[in-house]
Order: sequence, then structure tokens, then C-alpha cells
Amino acid sequence: MPDEEVKKTEDQTIVLSQFTQALIDAIKSVKPKVKPDDISALSVSQTVSFFALVYEKVRNAVEFREDHLILRAAIERILKRRFSLNPDGRGEAENLLRELLWARYFDNGVLGAEDTVIIQALINKYLLLRRQMVVGRDSELRLYLDQFLLDLLTCEVEETLKPESAQIQSNLTFFIYQVLRKKIKIESLKEDQKDTFFLVAIEKVFGKSDRSYLRYHLFTTFYKTLSSYSERELQTLMTKLPAIFKKIDDMIANPYVDNLIKFTRKQLPPFLILFSLIKNKTNELQTILTNKEKLWNEVDQTCREKYQKLGARIRNLAIKSFIYILLTKMLFAIILEIPVSNYFYGEVSRNAIIINSIFPPILMVIILGFFKIPGEENTKKIYRRLTDIINDDKTFETRVAFVPKKSGPKRPLLIFGFTVFYSLTFLVTLSLIYEILTYINFNLVSQVIFIFFVSVVTFFSYRIRQVTKELKLEEKESVLMPIVDFFFMPILSLGKFFSSEIAKLNFFIFIFDFIIEAPFKLIFEVVEEWISFVRKRKEEII
Repeated sequence: MPDEEVKKTEDQTIVLSQFTQALIDAIKSVKPKVKPDDISALSVSQTVSFFALVYEKVRNAVEFREDHLILRAAIERILKRRFSLNPDGRGEAENLLRELLWARYFDNGVLGAEDTVIIQALINKYLLLRRQMVVGRDSELRLYLDQFLLDLLTCEVEETLKPESAQIQSNLTFFIYQVLRKKIKIESLKEDQKDTFFLVAIEKVFGKSDRSYLRYHLFTTFYKTLSSYSERELQTLMTKLPAIFKKIDDMIANPYVDNLIKFTRKQLPPFLILFSLIKNKTNELQTILTNKEKLWNEVDQTCREKYQKLGARIRNLAIKSFIYILLTKMLFAIILEIPVSNYFYGEVSRNAIIINSIFPPILMVIILGFFKIPGEENTKKIYRRLTDIINDDKTFETRVAFVPKKSGPKRPLLIFGFTVFYSLTFLVTLSLIYEILTYINFNLVSQVIFIFFVSVVTFFSYRIRQVTKELKLEEKESVLMPIVDFFFMPILSLGKFFSSEIAKLNFFIFIFDFIIEAPFKLIFEVVEEWISFVRKRKEEII
């Protein structure tokens, strides 16, 4: 081969870093869960399953969650109900698995008798800890410890039933951690503390973990899963657990995590594209990642596909968000508006009812219409950064990003002035809304409901907007953005408050969980047993 061709080949070759090679090997070593044999496999009636699936879809609509968090939440909901009826928890593993099969979280025949034994052993350990840890403590601490233990249990149940996806997610998270941990330095913070806070940031940004999974992953990072402990080890660990739980929650809430989240979010796009290649091109991965031309072609195609899917994803999120707002807040507010307006003002404004009903969805469509999908320039930046990540060149990992510690304001008088000015934005924005609504004959009740609708819709639209930024490495701020922020920040702040605080008063959740679900699932069990009984009689005749 001529020297020029050798040089050209060398220029196109990428030498993979140890972290990248380790990730490839780890992903290839992940084995799918073994299906149970036909005799021990659990199956449920498809008739019952259809109605259970419909119920589950409606139930999940009244509680806004990321899709990957729905299964764990369902496991928690089922176990809470089961434990309230059967505090000893005997035989509840099979009941849990059957309910998950009813709702089609798993296909018929995927779960079996072995899964039942493993999950029942896990439930028994949870109940042992629960009985001995909460006794003799005040009610607030009992609730805290019980919820923390339940978080550990439900997360481990999900990862036990879906080990393949859990292992892959763990490998991807660890890869981000290994690649970026040397790039961060935090003033006056020990290395092990920084690493812990950084792991929390990765879990929040990449894993999009809720509090339950944050607790579980931190606990299993420093200790072991509940199933790994013997009863004797649990007895020893038990006295230490309240302090351990408190320490883990302190890690999650540490102010350093906020700055590390910002850093991690900016670094994430090339990792997402790399992980997409790993998922879709596992068998060809080594060839693709070691050749610059092939890597560029794959990155370009993957980015374009993801950009195209963003539009559909945003539409789906918008519909899901609006259904959630409609079911949990809007109907309640509209129903409340009519009697309250009648009581205080002796009349109801038809125009106010109509505007309060149709303006929120129109506003969401308008806000979402301003979102921009990334383009080719962004793809080129992702490719260059991705090459840095997988390359054996050590300079990428050692270029340190300095993350400042959380400190008090250096100019307290100036900060005070900014705070006063920021507070005035609430007054200005709300005054403008008040004047406009008064002009079109809105009474005070209708005005409050209008602000409630607009703020919640704006907040959810803002959250959806973050989806479009997941693949953007850098974003140039519009010249008009500071002006827009001036008027919209008060609305966003109100929307965040309403969504987080009033969500705790979601009466639809109460209705489903405490009034509908228990008798509904009891009917399912009776029908399931009847169908099973008829099937056995039929088999005896044959």
C-alpha cells in the first residue's frame, strides 16, 4: 500500500478510549431475561387485560409522569393497596405480577414462578425492615422511613423484572460519569464529594430520575440492593438506616448539584447520539466508531432522524400535558367558577367561561409554534464532540471545567435592587392582565381562574420546550429574549407553584386510588378466577 493511502487510512481511523471500549464490551455482555417455561409462566385473561389496560391509561392520564417512570409508580400504587388489605404481604408477589400483566406492562408468558419467588423474598425483607424500623417513632419520621423503604422496594422490583434495560442504563450512566468526572473541579470540595454530587446530576439530567430512583441508585451505589442482604445483615444495618436515608436526601438536595446539572446538560447531546448508535447498531458498533467517515454518516443520519422525531414527540407531550391539565385542574376550576361567580356576583359571564376554556390550548399551540428544531450546524458540533469523547486522546478528559461553589452575593445592595425589580415584574404583568380582563368584563373570580390556566399552560409549555434543547450543544439567545422573560417569568413562577403545590391536592388521584381502583381490581380478580375455572373444566372434558 502506498504511503499516501496508509496516511489517509490512519487519518480516518479513531483509536477508542478505554472507557469507550469498556462500554462496548459491557453492552455486548448484557443478556436478555430468560423466559420462563410454559408450565411456570404466568398468563392472564386477555378480556380482563383489555379493561385493565383501559383503566391504567385513564389513571395515568391524571398524574403527569415521564414514560419511563410510570411502571415504578404503578408497582408502588399496587403494593400500597395490597399491603393495606394484607399487611403481612403473604402471596402478594404473584398478585403484583398478575396486575402488571393485566395492565400489559409485561406480555403474557414473560413472567413466571421464579420471578414470584424472587419478588416475594424482596417483599418479605421490606416488611421486616418496615416493622422493626418504624416502631416507637413519631408519625412524621415513620412516614419518611416507610416511603424511603418503599422507594427502594419498588425500584428494585422494576429492575429485577426488567434487568436488561436496568443494566444498559447503568452502563451508560457510568460511561458519562467516567468520561466527564475529570473535567470538573469544584472549589473547596473533596473529590469523593464532588463525584457523588456529579452522579446525582447525571441521574437527574440523563436518567431523568425522580426522587424514588435517585434514592435507590445512591443507596445501591454505596451499599447493596435489599435482595443482596441476608436477614442477619439487615438486622445489623437497620439501626444505621435512618441516618443513611437522611444523608442520601441531603446529597440529592445539595446546592452544588444545581451547577453540576447545568454543566451536565450542556455536555449531554453527543452522548445521546452515541447511545442511540449503540442501541441501533450494536453489531456494527466497533467498525462505525473506529472510522471517521462511517461515524459521520451515522451521526448525520441519526441526528436528522432524531430532529424529525422531535416534532412528533413535542406534539404528543403537548396533548398529554393538556389532557393532564384538563382532567386535574381545568375541569375543577371551571366547575368552581360558575357557583362562586353566582354566589358573589349573582351572575356568570358566558364570555369568561368560553375564553377560560379555549384560550389555554390556543396559548399552548402558539408557544409551541416558536420552538425551533436543531439543524446541520448542530450536527457537526455533535460529531466533533462525540469524536473527542470516544477518542483515546487524553486531553479531552483533562481539560477541566471549573464549577464555582455556591456562595453569597458579592454585591448584596445590587442583588437587593435586582430582587425588588424582579418582584415588580409580577406587579406589572399581573396589572396588565387585570386591566385587559376588566375591560372585557371579567369578574375577579374569572380573572383568578384565567391567570391560573395561563400560568399552568405556560409552565408545561416551557417544560416541553426543554425537550427541543436536549440535542442542542449551544443555543444563541434572541435579542428579544430578555424582554420576553420580563413578562413571562412571573407567569412561569406561578405555573410552577400551581403545578407542584396544587398537584398535591389532585382529587382525581384520590378518587382513582381510594374509591375506584380497589373494587375495580377485585372485579378483575373474580372474572379472572371465573375464566380460569371455566378453562379448567373445558380441559377436563376434552
